[in-house]
Amino acid sequence: MTKQVQRQLAAITAGCAALALGMSFTSAAGATPAGTAAANAAVTSSSTAALPPNLKLIRTKTSLLGKHYWYQQTFKGLPVINGYYAKHIDKFGKVVQLSDGRDAVPESLDVSASVPAATATKSANTVVTARAARNRIAAPNKGVTTTPAATQGAAQLAVVGGSNARLVWNVTSRSTEGVSRSLVDAKSGVVVESKVISDNVDGKGSVFDPNPVVSQKNENLTDQNDKNQNELFLAQKNVILRNLDGSGKLNGTYVNITEAAGGVAQNKNNTFVYQRANGRFEQVMAYYHVNQTQEYIHSLGFTEVNNESQDFSINTIPDDNSFYDPSADMITTGTGGVDDAEDAEVIWHEYGHAIQDDVVPGFGETIEAGSIGEGFGDYWAVTMSVPVSKGYDLPCVMDWDATSYTSGPKHCLRRTDTGKTTDDIDGEVHDDGEIWSNALWDISKALGRTKANKVILQGTFFYTPDTTFAAAAKVTVQSARLLYGKAAADQVTQAFKARKIL
Repeated sequence: MTKQVQRQLAAITAGCAALALGMSFTSAAGATPAGTAAANAAVTSSSTAALPPNLKLIRTKTSLLGKHYWYQQTFKGLPVINGYYAKHIDKFGKVVQLSDGRDAVPESLDVSASVPAATATKSANTVVTARAARNRIAAPNKGVTTTPAATQGAAQLAVVGGSNARLVWNVTSRSTEGVSRSLVDAKSGVVVESKVISDNVDGKGSVFDPNPVVSQKNENLTDQNDKNQNELFLAQKNVILRNLDGSGKLNGTYVNITEAAGGVAQNKNNTFVYQRANGRFEQVMAYYHVNQTQEYIHSLGFTEVNNESQDFSINTIPDDNSFYDPSADMITTGTGGVDDAEDAEVIWHEYGHAIQDDVVPGFGETIEAGSIGEGFGDYWAVTMSVPVSKGYDLPCVMDWDATSYTSGPKHCLRRTDTGKTTDDIDGEVHDDGEIWSNALWDISKALGRTKANKVILQGTFFYTPDTTFAAAAKVTVQSARLLYGKAAADQVTQAFKARKIL
């Protein structure tokens, strides 16, 4: 975008010589500010020198040489796209550089939008999705599940200056390309510009998928105090870590490793390959398996089911326990026994809690609601295992983690096929959760994985924080009816009746 800047002067000398800055553009006040150049020319050493009008301070930074003030150009209270102004002051309070990147905006520009924000957002996302699809055809990657464009935050009104000054909706979208910014004319609805502003990158990693007991079909494996073992090395597989933000850390569109024992993993080449004795291995596990989950959820058509970068705290507690904290929106994993994050089913279970908390704020206020949460987490761990477990004892939850506290011959924390009914309710949420997970597992067997998970996730949107088994079952049946008709609803109903929930 062309800037109406005639001169930018910088003087960093021992005496901080006087600065002079001249500009020629139409100001937000509607007239060429004849006094502006003179006023700036008079700036010699004072950090309190008068600023041009219609600027908003957005950032102050301190460096070794002084302070740096960055301003956003505005027009009638709206930001001007790419319109900036900066003032740089040395440690003695003297101005050493002014940077002027303001654009001309005619006073006559009308800032009332004719096109609604929702319409602009839809138009922008259509363009972003189409471009991402074209790029995928040009450079296919069979291992990638397409992520539909999804708006990140509301569209915001802004102004484009210069010779083609106009009012626009500034829409931020996300797709497989990364984050894109689109400018949609607020009068006509035409997308006038769309570009990627933050690329996604692919990295490399090594993980258990879902865990060694399942992949090796070996119930005799043991942790041996986090020791590297030949059998466990064979259980690792190399994977592509998609949707990384390019920072060299395990941060991306759907996962953010916020903290970890021993420090967060870092690699400038985005290569995160470790053996299991290295604590960074569990960080890779969390990133990979949650990214897989969100790509799967998007493939089902849901774009607002915990559609965010989920925070993780890895190996930061010594207990044989992991948990989701809704107050901090954080999943924490422990190191007691088998490091919990070495088992993808632990990660998926805890992520199940994050899913329900995102869809239903404050979910789990009663024993039955809490039991539904635990049951859903177990079911979610099992359903995510389906594509990679090759049918190995699927209803068994957390096979690898459970080797530290079960005697065998099978190692399961819980199961989704216990046959429990509401007659077995004992008031403990994990025990009672097996009633709910069994119902969901039966629904999956009846409808098939894809249909079942669409129904189950859709039903969650109608939960209340203090829902009951019966109430949650009814909205799940209704979701099946609306999505797939009476026959599907009858199958879902029968699954809940078998557990004496309905």
